[in-house]
Amino acid sequence: MGNIKKLAGQTIWYGVPTIVQRMLGFILQLFLTSVFYAENFGVITQVYAFIPFMNIIFTYGIETSYFRFAQNTDKEQLYNTLSISLIASSTVFTALLLLAAGPMAAFLDLPGRSDLVMLAAGILFFDTLVTMPFSKLRQEGRPRKYALVKILTVTTQIALTVFLLTVCPRLYAKGYSWMGWYNPEAGVEYYMIANLLASFLGLVYIFREFFSFRWLFNKALWNEVIRYSMPLVVVGLGGMVNEMLSRLVFTKVSPFPPEVTQAQLGIFGANYKLAVLITVCIQAFRMGAEPFFFNQSRSEDAQHTYARVMKFFVMLLGAVFLVVALFLDFWVLLITRGPDKSYAQGMHIVPILAMATVFLGIYYNLTIWYKLTNRNMMGAWITLSGAVITVVLNIWWIPQFSYTGSAWATFCVYSFMMIVSYALGQKYYPVPYDVKRILFYLGLAALIYAGHAWLRSMHPGFWTMQVTGLLGIGIYMAVILYMERVEVVRLLGRRAAG
Repeated sequence: MGNIKKLAGQTIWYGVPTIVQRMLGFILQLFLTSVFYAENFGVITQVYAFIPFMNIIFTYGIETSYFRFAQNTDKEQLYNTLSISLIASSTVFTALLLLAAGPMAAFLDLPGRSDLVMLAAGILFFDTLVTMPFSKLRQEGRPRKYALVKILTVTTQIALTVFLLTVCPRLYAKGYSWMGWYNPEAGVEYYMIANLLASFLGLVYIFREFFSFRWLFNKALWNEVIRYSMPLVVVGLGGMVNEMLSRLVFTKVSPFPPEVTQAQLGIFGANYKLAVLITVCIQAFRMGAEPFFFNQSRSEDAQHTYARVMKFFVMLLGAVFLVVALFLDFWVLLITRGPDKSYAQGMHIVPILAMATVFLGIYYNLTIWYKLTNRNMMGAWITLSGAVITVVLNIWWIPQFSYTGSAWATFCVYSFMMIVSYALGQKYYPVPYDVKRILFYLGLAALIYAGHAWLRSMHPGFWTMQVTGLLGIGIYMAVILYMERVEVVRLLGRRAAG
């Protein structure tokens, strides 16, 4: 139980910047929906669906490989080699992306917007350079520095975005001669410029860790790491296909005119981000859990530790799902603060995407089996299978159901990946997960949401829905605390009464 306390403590520290970063990002999204119409938000959604794909290629699984090889390799030599590798490769990849900016913009259905691809290339470059410094902080168990830099970076991005999209237009409108450089029509570009500057300053904030490596490259070690990490690239790309491809393929299969398609894509992207609370929990957990799982792998009771971690993780995700799904009326008020009220049209997909994201979090927890047993290619096959299903379902359902089809495709794919990963994991690295309780907690959360949705169909009023939402969360937590009273007492380090 002490190990779980340690993981919980590290997750909280990694969660602090993640939660702050995501919540500030959510506030930034609300700001953007008040500034941009859905069509412009569709452009942002499309570009920022492209960046994560390229990020997988730019980093090529180095982060997970670093945690894996740090267990039995000289850490300084490993850090030097991988830092040099990332610096060299990111320079080459950025140059290639800049040269191909025009064709890439056309591929993204953004003809004539090569400037957006070039800005994306710069963002990718600086974000890649901080990969190893952040990995080192995580591996060494230094979450406070990690938290500080992450929060500073996102705060900088928000400040720059507000300045460029709110302050500068007002100054320009007043006719100041020194504002001649500003183009009030370039809203999306200025949002990306703010991101680019923040990514650069993020590297400045962590310069001490970045420059801590030495120019000593071990080719044999690098070859060994690359052999381990290459399947992880396939895993990452497959996972990103499942998460982002719906947004990239949307414009290519939508039967509507381009302006309507972009608007619907903007609605889909804005509502997708409302599952941010669940994503926050998953990302915070992964920050602490990945190095923790590798460090615990030599322990005799490692599997039992993993099983207990999974149960607590699902309990938390169920609660966060309810926070997202039971307060849709509140989210509607926030997302429609600006001139474009059409964002509310996609609110019905939020619970679907929220539960899909819960399945994704469980899947991430399950993937430890192939990382510990060096069966990364099996993980790659799972994600590739999910990617194929994603492509097929999106091509099939988007023309019929628009973004609702994409939402259900996401739900189906993450369900598939979760189930298959569990089945294979029990074969190659059995972990005694408490499946009955996990399913019960997920079913309880879904049942509470279904009851709340039925009540919403009766149109009882805004505040009635908020109060009953709080009641639903209270019921869920009461059941959890009753059924897990012994575990909770052990986790808190107290003796169980009676």
